[in-house]
Amino acid sequence: MAGVAELMGAAGMTLAAGGELEIPQIDEFLPPEILFAGTPFAMNRIILIRVVMTVIMLLILGISASRAKLIPGRWQGFVEWGIEYVRDKIVYEVMGELRGKRYVPMICTIFFTIFFFNLCGIIPGMNVAATATIMMPLIFAAWTFVQYWIAACREQGLISYLKQECTPPGVPFPVLILLVPMQLIDILIIRPASLTLRLLANMIAGHLIVALCFSATQFFLIVTENKMMMAAGVVTFVGGFVMTLFEAFVAYLQAFIFATLSTVYINMSYPEED
Repeated sequence: MAGVAELMGAAGMTLAAGGELEIPQIDEFLPPEILFAGTPFAMNRIILIRVVMTVIMLLILGISASRAKLIPGRWQGFVEWGIEYVRDKIVYEVMGELRGKRYVPMICTIFFTIFFFNLCGIIPGMNVAATATIMMPLIFAAWTFVQYWIAACREQGLISYLKQECTPPGVPFPVLILLVPMQLIDILIIRPASLTLRLLANMIAGHLIVALCFSATQFFLIVTENKMMMAAGVVTFVGGFVMTLFEAFVAYLQAFIFATLSTVYINMSYPEED
């Protein structure tokens, strides 16, 4: 049982006083300040995780770039494969090479930052995704929002872009009375909101499910002495392990979806090709 307790502790799970089952609460995503409290630089646990993961990513990429060779080794080849994957399978697949070259650095940054921030949710000692509060997804969504408006103004001009988005050819005027405000709401609110909320909701839901499974396992295997309950603990442990693996896949999937939708929205700001 001690080994199970250590595993639960590494996963960040605890029991309430008196040995009662403690259900994960939404307050986990609003932790108190732990560094520089009361100053403009105050940091809670999630912000600290973001800083640590950012430093790790910069070190990995910086060391890889400083040791790059004409004939890449295994590590350099792996890093280059990741960048080429985003470039070819997301950016060029949606925008084509001519348009896409401008946005490869941006989309690579979005993809890898979201991916590694999402993985924090299953790394022992971190135990919560760095994207599990609204600010980080909102920042990336705002970046996409700014970029597709810049692209629209540069490639078409603001008026031409709004005309293309809000007044499709062949639509009767009475329909336009409803369509124009709906399209404006789409490009101004729904697109950035959908990017933000999709990522946020998936990261929160995944963390709560994993936390619930391991909290239940700790309760069933350590606190209770009923054999039937202990059998249930084995089931919840397996469920938690499976969900942890699934969360690793979701970390990639949400990064891929966010990067792809960002590319699609920017590409929609360009004029339609004849």
